[in-house]
Amino acid sequence: MTITAVRGGAWIIVAAVVALTSCTEAAQPAAPPTTGAPPATGAVTSVAALAQPSVVKILTAGGNGSGVVYGADGLILTNEHVVRGAQAVQVAFADGQRVPGTVRAVDVVTDLALVQVARTGLPPARFQPQLPAVGELVVVIGSPLGFENSVTAGVVSGLHREIPGSAAETQALVDLIQTDAPISPGSSGGAVFNAAGEVVGISEAYIPPQAGAVSLGFAIPAATAVDVAEQLMSTGRARHAFAGLEPAQLTPQIAAQLRLPRADGVIVAAIADGGPAAAAGLRPGDVVTALDGTTVRTPEEFLGQLRRRAPGDTVTVTFHRAGGQDVRTPLTLTDRPAFSS
Repeated sequence: MTITAVRGGAWIIVAAVVALTSCTEAAQPAAPPTTGAPPATGAVTSVAALAQPSVVKILTAGGNGSGVVYGADGLILTNEHVVRGAQAVQVAFADGQRVPGTVRAVDVVTDLALVQVARTGLPPARFQPQLPAVGELVVVIGSPLGFENSVTAGVVSGLHREIPGSAAETQALVDLIQTDAPISPGSSGGAVFNAAGEVVGISEAYIPPQAGAVSLGFAIPAATAVDVAEQLMSTGRARHAFAGLEPAQLTPQIAAQLRLPRADGVIVAAIADGGPAAAAGLRPGDVVTALDGTTVRTPEEFLGQLRRRAPGDTVTVTFHRAGGQDVRTPLTLTDRPAFSS
């Protein structure tokens, strides 16, 4: 599956377009929901009044995005792609103040970053560690196309979503919350709130209407955001489970070339020397079909399963080797080395 980068961090994925929600002229906002009952206005109004002071606009030389107040001492949580390549940014608050900020730490794997500003007494957002329920009301607040503290509403459409074809370019678009609340360019790093005004997700990406989508937005779960933010605060980096292999899409053509009996699963494109997969006996050309009994059909599903595990966990990998039978073997995950996939 081919991914082509276009201006401003949007990714064209085969027939679909998935856009990271940083602000650009080329990107188009998502369309509003066309089905289902509208969210209760009173509930949305209450959430907006409670949550808007905790959402900020982040401006860089390359455009603008959004952020969430994480600490009263001036710590802001946002997306890594919002501040990519920048050390100094500007942060605009709901009360009208705009102050300079410094990028404190970033995590490319989850697309999260921390920005520090010299301002205290800020209203930190409250984070809900549990996943929301499918169908639950959510309110998205951010700065789409530069319009500060814009509010949209909808419901949680799905959980544990992976964006097809994204693994070839980024590891961030896995294990996401899906919502039909409109998310647009510039919303990146803003927040998805529940009816209690708690953050359930950090806005991450959307599929725009020109791809045939109607209100398909995606957010990083709050539990992931908090875990990564706390690690970045403590050590300046986040730890992630590492299997020591490069997953690639298995196509019918590749399966025929390798004389495999079927074309389902994830082909191992490469093995890290001395890594967990090498220690478990996997080789390039093996086809991984399951982790702990859960079927993996795409590289994104494989990365999504890893996202829910930690360094030190042992998983059972089911794989098929050309000319052989399915094999089940334990594999102990390690911490992902810097710059590893």
